[in-house]
Amino acid sequence: MTPGAEVSGSTGGEHAPVTPDWTCGSCGDDWPCATKRHHLLREYQVDRASLSVYLGSCLASATQDLRSVPVTALQDRFIGWVPRGPRTAEA
Repeated sequence: MTPGAEVSGSTGGEHAPVTPDWTCGSCGDDWPCATKRHHLLREYQVDRASLSVYLGSCLASATQDLRSVPVTALQDRFIGWVPRGPRTAEA
């Protein structure tokens, strides 16, 4: 598996990525599929920064595997869907 693709404790039914094509091992859609996105948002609901780091590492690996796909398309696919919260001013 490509570095950055492995999810700790993942099993076959958890919509894990299959590299080098970066498809979902459960449903066959482009990874992260809609089901995995939902699971990731729930898992990282209180720590979006860690979710962004995880998805960024997957994006970095995918850019090596999917060289024919435009980088902007990969950015949208891997991190563009993550909701952005309002920035807070530091006191």
